[in-house]
Amino acid sequence: MKKNHLLYISLLVLLFVLTACNNSSAQEPEENESGTESLENVNTEGFPIVKEPIDLTFFTGKYEGNLDDYEETLVFKTYAEKSGINVNFDEVPFGTLTEKRNLALASGDYPDVLYSARIPSADLYNYGKQGVFIPLNDLIEEYAPNFQAVMEKHPDIRKGLTMPDGNIYSLPSYYSPEFMPMLIGKPIWVKGSWLEQLNMEEPKTIDEFYAYLKAVKETDLNGNGEHDEIPFSATSTNQIIDSIKGSWGIGTRGVGNKYVDVAPGTDELRFIRTDERFKEVLQFVNKLYSEGLIDSEIYTMDDTKLNAKGTNGVLGSAIVPNPETVFSGQDDYIGLGAMEGPHGDKLYSHLKSPLVHVGAFAITNNNQHPEATIRWIDHFFGEEGATLQFMGVEGETYEVTEDGSMQFFEEFTNNPDGLTMDQALSPYVTWMGGSYPGYVQEKYFKGSESLPSSLAVGEKVAPNAPEEIWNSFNYTEEELQFKQSTASDMHTYISEMEAGFVSGDIPFSEWDSYVEQVESMGLDQYMEIEKAAYKRYQES
Repeated sequence: MKKNHLLYISLLVLLFVLTACNNSSAQEPEENESGTESLENVNTEGFPIVKEPIDLTFFTGKYEGNLDDYEETLVFKTYAEKSGINVNFDEVPFGTLTEKRNLALASGDYPDVLYSARIPSADLYNYGKQGVFIPLNDLIEEYAPNFQAVMEKHPDIRKGLTMPDGNIYSLPSYYSPEFMPMLIGKPIWVKGSWLEQLNMEEPKTIDEFYAYLKAVKETDLNGNGEHDEIPFSATSTNQIIDSIKGSWGIGTRGVGNKYVDVAPGTDELRFIRTDERFKEVLQFVNKLYSEGLIDSEIYTMDDTKLNAKGTNGVLGSAIVPNPETVFSGQDDYIGLGAMEGPHGDKLYSHLKSPLVHVGAFAITNNNQHPEATIRWIDHFFGEEGATLQFMGVEGETYEVTEDGSMQFFEEFTNNPDGLTMDQALSPYVTWMGGSYPGYVQEKYFKGSESLPSSLAVGEKVAPNAPEEIWNSFNYTEEELQFKQSTASDMHTYISEMEAGFVSGDIPFSEWDSYVEQVESMGLDQYMEIEKAAYKRYQES
């Protein structure tokens, strides 16, 4: 009886151990190994990509204006037939994307690919080290000739994608640096007809811009007998700061890193936000605000309100993508280039990184067909695939004009049912809203950035653009801990103080004590980490 009792206990213990082991292994991501059968099914070049059709599931970030079933759109129906790969897109609205992506990755319940999923660099690195995202270095070299060619043409891509362990875990959304309006995004626009009424030239210096804003405030330019003209509007004061700080030589590497750049004439990193020149930027914006030259509703502004004011014809200047597309009936705005500042600086620093979304496409360890998958996405980084992605199918969505350029049919550009171009295009393509993995060039991207007025801004900006535009740096696990704790507290304090300086709630006599406080919060360690990350970035 005693022996049976001991045997029973032993069996219970063994069962408990086996269950614990099974549960533990279920939570640990398994290393991805595509089988021989999967490899033999892949054609190394040409189409179809696979000899026998396969199915893949994508966790997909979705712009609310796009269709719910991406696989039913013209672009992906066409590509499924061509490639032999049937993709089921599990769409998640951008509004809840971060939460659902984090839940999926933490739970282990994730599909073959994360597509248009806006994965931050820190998550790419952390989940890559855990084996959730597979390294793509070898796959790119062997199966992605189009993406290889793009990286060779634009070496900054490799710098931005390479994590501290030397691996690449994602493919990006990348804007060609030659397509300047895409990097500008939202220039400062001034109302050309009002310049003419005031007998003023397009502002070329920061002082001329200030003089224009003053004249708008003091003149009934719309002739309604009221002083309802708003000299300058945007969705935030930070947007204004980023747009003009180049006039003080701040932002020498674009807006990809808002806290450090390289001091002019050196190769030394500079912390921007305590620099004396940056103080002058804040003083100038405070001057605009205190004199009523900035929209009084700036602190509650959003795109909808801003666009409504522009449509009403009361804005002397604004920071928007293009007034022709967001201000109804207002086509007389001129986009400004770099404006010379008080010290002779004429830098247009409001240029974002071409590597817009580092984590636009990542393959998980659940994917049994990584070779076929990398070939699938590589097509969109080549000429034919990019044309399909952005323009659709010739004869169905666009035509090639006599000069060789591509043009959407009028049913999209001037829809007879009153649909916007985005709405009319939604059954055909999915690039609206951004975040897609792909390579954007002017010749096949027909958004507002391709309008003649936007291209004219790009031509003005080019001579005064930064000599190099940084992507965001990538950080080690230890560095990330500092960035997410001490550095985060520092950033919060800086934002609060800057808001106070601009609004006038905090006098500039407090500037020195503000700088001392930032330094005491760990600025030296902050800069050491940035220098280490910058060194790795240069060496990638």
